Amino acid sequence: MMEENSFKETEFGNGFDFKTWKKIFSLNKKLFPWLGVLAAFMIAVAVVDGIFPLMTRYAIDSLVPVLSAGNSMDPVWSFVRKYAVLAVTQGLNVFLFILIAGMIEVRVCHRLRYLAFRQLQKLSFSYYDKTPAGWIMSRMTSDAQKLGDTIAWGIVDLVWGGTMMIVIIIFMTAMHPPLAAMTLFFTPILLVATFWFQKKLLAAQRKARKANSLLSGVFNEGLQGARTSKVLNAEDFHKAEFAKQSSTLRRYALRSARISALFMPIVVFLAATGAAVALGAGGTMVLGKTLSFGTLVAFVNYAMMFFDPAREFARVLSEFQAAQASAERLLSLIGTEPEILDRADARDDVDILGSVELKDVSFHYGDGKWIFEHFSLSIPAGQTVAIVGETGCGKSTLVNILCRFYEPISGEVNIDGREYRERTCHWLHSRLGYVLQTPLLFSGTIRENIRYGRLDATDAEIEKAASEANAAHFIEGLEHGYETMVGEGGVLLSTGQKQLISLARALVADPRIMILDEATSSVDTETEVLVQNAVDRLLAGRTSVVIAHRLSTIRNADRIIVMDAGRVIEDGTHDELMSRAGRYRDLYNRQFLDSEAILEAAREEPAPSESAVPSAAS
Repeated sequence: MMEENSFKETEFGNGFDFKTWKKIFSLNKKLFPWLGVLAAFMIAVAVVDGIFPLMTRYAIDSLVPVLSAGNSMDPVWSFVRKYAVLAVTQGLNVFLFILIAGMIEVRVCHRLRYLAFRQLQKLSFSYYDKTPAGWIMSRMTSDAQKLGDTIAWGIVDLVWGGTMMIVIIIFMTAMHPPLAAMTLFFTPILLVATFWFQKKLLAAQRKARKANSLLSGVFNEGLQGARTSKVLNAEDFHKAEFAKQSSTLRRYALRSARISALFMPIVVFLAATGAAVALGAGGTMVLGKTLSFGTLVAFVNYAMMFFDPAREFARVLSEFQAAQASAERLLSLIGTEPEILDRADARDDVDILGSVELKDVSFHYGDGKWIFEHFSLSIPAGQTVAIVGETGCGKSTLVNILCRFYEPISGEVNIDGREYRERTCHWLHSRLGYVLQTPLLFSGTIRENIRYGRLDATDAEIEKAASEANAAHFIEGLEHGYETMVGEGGVLLSTGQKQLISLARALVADPRIMILDEATSSVDTETEVLVQNAVDRLLAGRTSVVIAHRLSTIRNADRIIVMDAGRVIEDGTHDELMSRAGRYRDLYNRQFLDSEAILEAAREEPAPSESAVPSAAS
């Protein structure tokens, strides 16, 4: 059996990592022109925002005296027209930047999710064995969304905030350098506070993201195992586990919120202090006739406006710090290399007859104990071999190695006399069929699920395969026939119906090598007959390896291999093995006697007496 792997997530540093963001942006190169356009609009917005206080200054210092003196209104109407043009321009800028930022957010999310999902299709089975599904789902959903939001709207606020501060400094310095220096005195304090708080916030955000991944894993297991939990009365255990992980997430999320809550009042205080300095010093200058009242109003506006983009600038840095945890984990998924890769000289243009040989194979999972040590087995083309043995004897591992889900640590697996690593994985899997004990269907129609066996199969070929798999009768009896939706995982069909469809899927693929994990062990007696007949058609003329649970279903196999602790201890036909006083005969007799005992007990069970049946009058 496979050793259980505990998942250990990669730990990252607490500093801002420019390399991480460089990789994220490099994955979205096609959006660079749009990011440039977005930045241009934000610069325009910031410049226009910076002009409005100057317009106010002009109105106070130049237009108010005109109105007071009762002079011509032409300068006023000229001012109104210019102000209106400026306002309309700003409105158009805002509309366009919101539109572009929204488009960038959607495209970044789509791109990162696509890259992550594409990589998941390449990864080896060992990755899924040791990585929780909840962790993967968090990367695909919340992390991708977080990055899309941060990149799009972060660029908006970052460019706007940076440009706004520069514009304000230029305008304030141009109007009155000494007053500008006094007003902006607290800026270095703000910068120091910003970087200190962001470092603390990043550490808290990373722990919160990690806790969220673990919580998603618990939630996912709870959904998938809901029926089992109820049967085993394990609801309280799962609730306690969920509460534990939820409390951990809450603790780190609250820590992050406290850091942000402490930081923002500091920014507000510094902004108010800067405005107070401008008002106090500037007011004195106004009284001394060394500063106009309009300039003072503009200065106070700029003082308040300066710390607003500074606050936004700090908030965006905080968002980028928080999103860096998402970026690092998403990149760790996208950058994971498959453990099984095709060789550079691997070929996929070779025909296959179907002979299989495992030669001196040794294998273990991770750091676990050896499952196989110098294991050998030869299967001629077209032969059906059944593998039997107690749980943990190595049956499933043998199938995993044959399918190249895992590769042997030493030794060879030969197909038609050539090591299968000399061929591509696609070459092997396109010529190999695999029917699971528990069939898995994909969301979609019955026709689509059968076509998964060979994507270019015609409707006629699909219906022929369904007929040979004994599935056509029940399919055609459904209201929508082959267009019937099967639901997620095939939940709208019975286990037997799903098994028949999976057999039809294997038939339409027409593989040369067939791997069959006992297809009749989870179905009723009537369906078992249909499934067994379909299996017989499927295995005919193909090299077949059957993992057997019901020994009565493999009596006609060409060979039966009995395994124990990763070794072949018996090899022969059913009759040959039954003639020996060996493990197979013991297993067969035990199953046969157990079945007979159950039937005998059912025959001997007394029928309920009339007195035990409630009457209509009672």
